[in-house]
Amino acid sequence: MLPAIVIEQPPRLVRAIKLLPGEATAEEAAILADELSGITAMVAEKFTNDRTAEGIQRAQLLTVGGVSLGLEVLIQTETEGDLDAVDILIGDGAEHAFQAGFRLIRELAALPEDSLVGEYDNDPVYAQRRLKELFVDICTADPGESWTGYERYLGQLQQRKGVQAIVDAARWLRRNHYEGPVNDPDLNAEGVIAMAIIFAVEGGGRITARTGQKEFERFVKSVRKNNPDFEAGWAELMARIPTAHQAVIAERIETYRNSCTVLQQIGSKATLAELFTELENYAGSELDAEYP
Repeated sequence: MLPAIVIEQPPRLVRAIKLLPGEATAEEAAILADELSGITAMVAEKFTNDRTAEGIQRAQLLTVGGVSLGLEVLIQTETEGDLDAVDILIGDGAEHAFQAGFRLIRELAALPEDSLVGEYDNDPVYAQRRLKELFVDICTADPGESWTGYERYLGQLQQRKGVQAIVDAARWLRRNHYEGPVNDPDLNAEGVIAMAIIFAVEGGGRITARTGQKEFERFVKSVRKNNPDFEAGWAELMARIPTAHQAVIAERIETYRNSCTVLQQIGSKATLAELFTELENYAGSELDAEYP
């Protein structure tokens, strides 16, 4: 078996700097070096320990990655990307590229990492720590090694946008809960969506974003007595969902149609206690286990 061909991809900034002798004057190169030194000093002050050699070294790696990330989004073509990067560095400056890269990290950090949202997520101290962790994770770039920070950024962006869509759909369901908006700052987005889909099979288009044991018992008795058409209930729910959230809800309906144990067992001889235990697995913290 032939060995796999490994194509090294140094950070974009490094690739651009290698082209400087043929693309920039000595004065332009000196200005760029001063800019990069200034960015490194700023990064060391804000994100690493600027009083130690290790802190400065880490800041240099973050500068390389931060500028490279910005260059990746600023360049317009793939075929001449390195030359475009040189033009940006000389024409607009390294600071412009670094700010573009850091802005991406800041926007990424503002997106939810998972569908469990707590009040602490809006805490400024936590938000700053989350920003720093993402910056270090994505933008640490060794000039002598391949760097995949941009690809990791794109992967996290796609993943977090998906989570944001789930959270947004759950928040809409909460605002339209049949008993009035649910304003709890802690949110189990998957739990809210599960609750809405399970209760929708009863029909009538009513949106249930949170429930308790007494209401669940009423629901189970109603379904067992009336034997409603689950598909019709889901269609009524979908008719109320705004277009922006329909894809998320439709995907979850497809999943629960074939795998939701609550709905599979609701027509069986399972006890209310057994069904309620199953519901807890889906609703999590969105379920009130006590009688009102």
